Amino acid sequence: MADKITKRDEDYSRWYLDIIDKARLAEDSGVKGCMVIRPEGYAIWEKMQQTLDKMFKDTGHVNAYFPMFIPVSYFSKEAEHVAGFAKECAVVTHHRLMTTSDGKITVDPDAELTEPLVVRPTSETIIWNTYKNWIQSYRDLPLLINQWANICRWEMRTRPFLRTTEFLWQEGHTAHATYEEAEAEASQMLGVYKAFLEDYLAVPVFDGQKTENEKFPGADHTYTVETMTQDRRAIQVGTSHHLGTTFSKAFDVTYQSSQGTLEYPFATSWGVTTRLIGAMIMVHSDDQGFVCPPRIAPIQVVAVPIYKKDEEKDDVISTLKGLRERFKTLDQFSFKIDERESLSPGFKFNDWELKGIPLRLELGPKDLANKSCVLARRDTGEKISVPLDQLEERIPVILESIQTTLFKKAQAFQQQNTYSVETYEEFKISLEEKPGFYSVYFAGTTDDEDKIKEETKATGRCIPFALQGEAGKCFYTGKETAQRVIFAKAY
Repeated sequence: MADKITKRDEDYSRWYLDIIDKARLAEDSGVKGCMVIRPEGYAIWEKMQQTLDKMFKDTGHVNAYFPMFIPVSYFSKEAEHVAGFAKECAVVTHHRLMTTSDGKITVDPDAELTEPLVVRPTSETIIWNTYKNWIQSYRDLPLLINQWANICRWEMRTRPFLRTTEFLWQEGHTAHATYEEAEAEASQMLGVYKAFLEDYLAVPVFDGQKTENEKFPGADHTYTVETMTQDRRAIQVGTSHHLGTTFSKAFDVTYQSSQGTLEYPFATSWGVTTRLIGAMIMVHSDDQGFVCPPRIAPIQVVAVPIYKKDEEKDDVISTLKGLRERFKTLDQFSFKIDERESLSPGFKFNDWELKGIPLRLELGPKDLANKSCVLARRDTGEKISVPLDQLEERIPVILESIQTTLFKKAQAFQQQNTYSVETYEEFKISLEEKPGFYSVYFAGTTDDEDKIKEETKATGRCIPFALQGEAGKCFYTGKETAQRVIFAKAY
């Protein structure tokens, strides 16, 4: 049998790492804090890229690329922004190595850079320095740019996909003539993320605004989408920032309005990362291994041939190859035949369950005699006998059922573990007994939020759009407020 994994209720962190290992999604590298994304994991990221890239372009955005090295002087132009990333920055100070007399390689002390370069932790500064050349007139606006890139943030405690020193992401950076246009953009892109997460990853989210403590450094305000993992913690899976004129003023980017006046454009930035893969693992996977929603799975259906004799093998493999050609013509779903020799069908079943393939097709001599096959769902384990001539109709329906079932299951879990409390004392006691999302009235200061984090390790994750309206008393200060905030322990 293929390797087993740790049970979730025994050691959740070990379970998560086991799934990444056994599903061959990623592995440790020779560089501390950095991971190697294996082909199986990168194929998922590629499908995420392709899907999101189309969604971005459908909303009028285009792709560009900017340098990964940013002069330190660029960061000094925006104090709040640099303060938010200062402790995470990797800095290049020299541009050459040399060989010492004893044959060792070391940094050449004579090759010091005139100005140190920061390895990109985020690109607002380098992009807005560029936009100074691109934006001259109101006719140049709106400017709607996205880039796919890698990022470096020097993390002390890393975990594959969730938090690594280097990770992959996309970052949108837009410029607008008015505050209202920028606000519409920031809201629109949060909606794109919510749709992508729920429709493709089957991950239910709360969408809303970040608290003042949690907003992006230099932003006017930040919007976020947050989901719940199976250990009942929060994980941020996407953000969209309204940056106001912070960066246009810092880099002296102005445009001539239609009235002939010089104005500062308003900015947004927004992004998601390879963290989405980690979130998807933590939301859907089980004690048998990885579970991947069909719409984002690179391989949606895998066929396992079952035979004992060579003549049986020939008939089974020939039938499966014929199915592959039929499926390829229709292009409804991706299909792979497992032709590995010297491995039992049972081993293959378990192996593909570990790897999260949504649907398994089993075909043996008895199935051929009945002109049917067995389809096994990864999400429920249910096995369904289907006539071979009905597969083109039935497989897409079953895949959609798996997608819907995964979303509803995750949504029900999130709802069941979202609570309301009225007082801080009640919150502290309940949080220890029942980890989850806590929807509370909150009108406290940033200092109040710091104290809550210090005492409970919970942070204000989101001011959810869906929970605002009626007034109540702040659970921490007792003040009257209409603002509800979700507090939770988070990754």
